[in-house]
Amino acid sequence: MSLLLTGTAQMLVASLDLAALLVMYTQVKTLAGFTLPQTLYLYGTTRLAFALSDVIASGIETLSDSIRLGTFDVMLIRPVGTLPQVLADQFTPKRIGKLIPATATLVWAIETLPIAWTPLKAAVCVGTVLCGTVIYCALWVLTGSISFVATDARETANVITYGGELVTEYPFGIYQRPLALMMTFAIPLAFITWQPSLYVLGHRDPFGLPAFLSFAPPAVALLLSALAALVWRAAVRRYRSTGS
Repeated sequence: MSLLLTGTAQMLVASLDLAALLVMYTQVKTLAGFTLPQTLYLYGTTRLAFALSDVIASGIETLSDSIRLGTFDVMLIRPVGTLPQVLADQFTPKRIGKLIPATATLVWAIETLPIAWTPLKAAVCVGTVLCGTVIYCALWVLTGSISFVATDARETANVITYGGELVTEYPFGIYQRPLALMMTFAIPLAFITWQPSLYVLGHRDPFGLPAFLSFAPPAVALLLSALAALVWRAAVRRYRSTGS
């Protein structure tokens, strides 16, 4: 019963942003040239990717507490890598409740949109969720590594993870060009759903970026994962135990 109630609460909380989005579209027909079903496609893909990453990598959130309390030291003496231990530390099936509204929204958007589906578009659609999940997990690890330097940096990390989820729910056309470019080339949030969705939805990039970027998420996910692994290893090597 506890699992059911907590999972339901997670589902309802995750639906609040969707409700806000629906209210917004009662006042406008399009947002930066995107109709409601198109925006819900963006919402569904990024929310589903984030929810999956939250199930997998949410243990990173409590890393600062483990470092501060000294419990991270225990992970160092076990015959298992520290990163898998941290990821599994706070695993709970209650977070699966977040998957329900995201999946339902994405399915509705796909059924509503007049997309001429091809094998390539279907592959890009599935790849959007899979690569987005990997990118989010890599961002969790990268931002979580800050805890080895500043143990009270959780909110700073959340700006990238939870903040990234929020900004990718909307068409990037609503943002100023400098911000959109920063979220493409500095913090690669655009490759989570925006760039691949442009191809699936048949939209041109409003900032004039090349079309091949729509197919870049697998490469971005691979490179970001490699960077996250390197940063994690360097951070663990720098660790000198609590109180030092």
